[in-house]
Amino acid sequence: MKYLLDGQQSERLLFRKIQEPDFDQWLAFFKDPRTSIHWVEARKSPEEECKRWYEKQFWRYENELGGMNALIEKTSGKLVGHSGLLVQTIDGAEELEIGYSLLPEFWNKGFALEAAKKCRDIAFRNTWAVSQISIISETNLPSQKVAVKNGMKKDVKTVYKENKVDIFRITRKDWLSIQQNIF
Repeated sequence: MKYLLDGQQSERLLFRKIQEPDFDQWLAFFKDPRTSIHWVEARKSPEEECKRWYEKQFWRYENELGGMNALIEKTSGKLVGHSGLLVQTIDGAEELEIGYSLLPEFWNKGFALEAAKKCRDIAFRNTWAVSQISIISETNLPSQKVAVKNGMKKDVKTVYKENKVDIFRITRKDWLSIQQNIF
């Protein structure tokens, strides 16, 4: 399936398609009130929100619109969260987004950046897009820091799903420059 990182790995993470048995572990994300403070959306019960999250990912898989991958910590085998490449429509334009959401127990440990970099690198190596974005709430400073460390720059402000967001962007040209500085 296009845009999925199933079978890929980074230093500490294994990437695979989301599976229904992951539901119980991911439910903790929706039970923690800190995970929704940056996003305005009608909330239902944590169980309904988790079910909706999974249905959306399976729908994305079926429709070749990318989707989140389960991130599994290599050492413990635990679900860390989700990250992936998502086809999004922003202000009428189709974009490839790098998305990431982690269980709170894994925040501030570098996992989001590790996953985001892997997504970025795979997409550019496969020439899936000339640029990639991350859609981040104006108030979500931790996610904004991840985007900047991933080589992205704040591009535009817009409204996405009734939320004021900043669109962070990296172009393939900028990525190639980063790659040259690494080696």
